[in-house]
Amino acid sequence: MIINNGTVFCDDGVFRNVDIEARNGVIAAIGENLTNNEGGAIDAKDHYVIPGFVDIHNHGAMSADFSDGTPEAIDIIAKHHLKTGVTSFLGTTISLPIDRTLKICETARPHVNVMSKDKAVMRGIHLEGPFFSMERRGAHVPEYLHDPDFDILTRFNEATGDNVCIIAVAPELPGAFDFIKSAAKEYTVSLAHSAASYDVAYAGFEAGATHVTHLFNGMGPFNHRDPGLVGASYDYGAYVELITDGIHIHPAVVRAVFDMFDEDRICLISDSMRACGLSDGQYDLGGQAVTVSGRKVSLDNDTLAGSATTLPDCVRSAVEFGIPLEKALKASTINPSKSAGIDKEIGSLTVGKRADILVLDKTLNLRYIIFGGEQI
Repeated sequence: MIINNGTVFCDDGVFRNVDIEARNGVIAAIGENLTNNEGGAIDAKDHYVIPGFVDIHNHGAMSADFSDGTPEAIDIIAKHHLKTGVTSFLGTTISLPIDRTLKICETARPHVNVMSKDKAVMRGIHLEGPFFSMERRGAHVPEYLHDPDFDILTRFNEATGDNVCIIAVAPELPGAFDFIKSAAKEYTVSLAHSAASYDVAYAGFEAGATHVTHLFNGMGPFNHRDPGLVGASYDYGAYVELITDGIHIHPAVVRAVFDMFDEDRICLISDSMRACGLSDGQYDLGGQAVTVSGRKVSLDNDTLAGSATTLPDCVRSAVEFGIPLEKALKASTINPSKSAGIDKEIGSLTVGKRADILVLDKTLNLRYIIFGGEQI
């Protein structure tokens, strides 16, 4: 298949007017005037050609939650993702009893890196919990929180078949630094749901953490005398997740983050839960009742509890907030793939990588999905 005449988002983060050839499921060539039309051609004139979106932090959609721990839930989530243009994702947990999380991991194991024509590829597991602080737990149930324990993490990972990609932890908890040092040898360690001071958070990065879960949410504010985890992540140069749904982060702060932080370190995420794709109403997240109203998902005490939006919607919102398209695309494809360690085959339009390609019109609406080299 050839995609001609498009404005292509190249792997250096720059748009170029080039063609792309997909052959045998991978990107075979990128250049001008490509003519091998085996497998058909798409005229992408006046359209953007970009990599498939990569959502490394999402819990569910269409009434299904990854933590339901069923094959059916994983299938529903994966199908919904692909329809929106998310071609790869990480199944993300929430804090639950250890035995239940183990069951979730075991259920997920046979579904990791499975290729199907109608489902986005689950590239691994993101463990959001249970190693969080009580003070900044957000929507995580207090009874399920646990001090960092590397043996428990090892059990989780073994249950997934060695497919844990990201493990989140609050660095101020007892044993956290030793936990981070050990975990960082095998996983991306993310600092999250934490009341840590600047010094403690920075020590967490020095111990091996490289990532921050939904920046500003589940942590202390960025105060001029106490910059906390936000300030430490800026100074260290960590990858930072950002939910640009217009609810979790004010547009002015979104703009400030893209000005302050290295554009190669910002990762847009959806943090979607089971209400994504459905109407307003009452739903469940991690055993707690939540209310969905528009894009807002909250507990009874008005604590935010994930989102009801998609990653492509977050990209569109970021651009509406004033973020240059190139930066928003890098933050939703290249950067998250690198931070999660899943960029070998996906995340950019690079010769040899899997041909997961989207064609968007100039209003950023989805027109074509090429998934594994096949138009769907």
